[in-house]
Amino acid sequence: MWTHPKWHQNWFGTAKAGLADYAQQCSSVEGNTSFYQTPTQERAQQWASVVPADFRFTLKLPREITHNHKLNSVKDILAAFWHAIVPMQSKLGALMAQLPASFGPEHLPQLRQFIEHYHLPVPLAVEVRHLAFFAKGAEERALNRLLVENKVNRVIMDTRALFATPPQSHLEEEVQQKKPRVPVNVIATGGQPIVRFVGGNTAAINEQKLLPWITKCHQWRQQGKTPFVFIHCPDNADAPALLRRFITLYNSSYPDASLPELSFASEVQASLL
Repeated sequence: MWTHPKWHQNWFGTAKAGLADYAQQCSSVEGNTSFYQTPTQERAQQWASVVPADFRFTLKLPREITHNHKLNSVKDILAAFWHAIVPMQSKLGALMAQLPASFGPEHLPQLRQFIEHYHLPVPLAVEVRHLAFFAKGAEERALNRLLVENKVNRVIMDTRALFATPPQSHLEEEVQQKKPRVPVNVIATGGQPIVRFVGGNTAAINEQKLLPWITKCHQWRQQGKTPFVFIHCPDNADAPALLRRFITLYNSSYPDASLPELSFASEVQASLL
């Protein structure tokens, strides 16, 4: 997601903002729309044309692949999806297969077959939600071994801050009902670790849960990996502020490997008054 109604004035400083404005502040984006609808080639070309050369999209594979077919007999669907997004090839960080909670250990043969037939020139990432894959047992070891052997990234979902307190609003209650409550297993099975962090409405808890990721992301960078961190909030109007806090904490810990700071138009305007 690269736009939100409240980002226009507060973050970007324009009445209407889009991907180009977002790409001036961030170097990557998690593309959710591709899960629901495959973009046209023209739309993919447009997206690629308005971002810098080093910007990276992480697009979700269509739900037809991951949910409707559970990775079975999806060769033609995947080929059609790739044909649509090929104009973005040089700016793709990863393609993400977000699997449903019903995709369990008994489906590992389908995942293995899918991975073995995945020959696209873009890293693959897999997000699982079945609790057996978080239980430290044989099923999780089999999954991790499969991913490591094929250099496929395991997506890490961190919703601890979201569920740390009872919901304080109807919106937070709704988000808690939608987001998965799964354990956090910190593992890099490929070269592009992906962390999807969902904060709550308590700043101190958000920071407490973010701090370990600062150390881990620095370790990954030192190892030559390219971590992607995507920040979400119950109200994503708040996501840029939480992202800025992550960057500030990272830069204060590792000034020699600092990340670009975010700038907020509302603060710039206030400083001119």
